[in-house]
This record gives sequence, C-alpha cells and structure tokens, in this order.
Amino acid sequence: MTNQNNIGSSFDSFLNDQGILKVCEERAEIEILVDQIKAAMEERNINITQMAELMGTSRAQVNRLLDATAESNINLQTLRKAANAVGRRLSLTLEEPLQESA
Repeated sequence: MTNQNNIGSSFDSFLNDQGILKVCEERAEIEILVDQIKAAMEERNINITQMAELMGTSRAQVNRLLDATAESNINLQTLRKAANAVGRRLSLTLEEPLQESA
C-alpha cells in the first residue's frame, strides 16, 4: 500500500473559491440543529401537532423548520422555541477561527 499525499486544496478551499463556503457552513450548522431537534422530539414522543402547540406556532411552520432540504430562513428565536419545546436549551459560542495548516 502506498502513502499518497493530498494533491490540491482542501474542500473548504474549493468551496471558498466558488464563493459558497459561508453558505454551506451555515446550512450545515442549521441541519445539525434540526437533526438534534428531531432526535429530541423522537425521544420525548412529540409529534408535529404537539410540537406546534408547544412552540405556539402552526404545524406548517414546524414542518418548514424540520425540512432540512428547504431553503427556509430559520432564525434564532425559532430555534430557541423548538429547543425549549423539546426540553433543551440552544447554546451558541463564539470561537476562534480554525488555522489552516501549511
């Protein structure tokens, strides 16, 4: 088996060159949160109707929130409501940027 070195730039560099790195990162972060909300709903046996009631919103809004493929504008208030509805707390942190290795 031969040890091959990576050739070319990283995938992040490619996305950055295409001008879509930030959009991809934001979408991935939202999808991770949505997956966590879905898992918490499943753990607590909460269906869409119950979730809407707990969030004080409509079933359609909950469906939009849970549709990871949708191009929706999910805001922090909605994510906080969803987290609270499933007995969780939304936590955000401000972190140092990753340093790319040379």
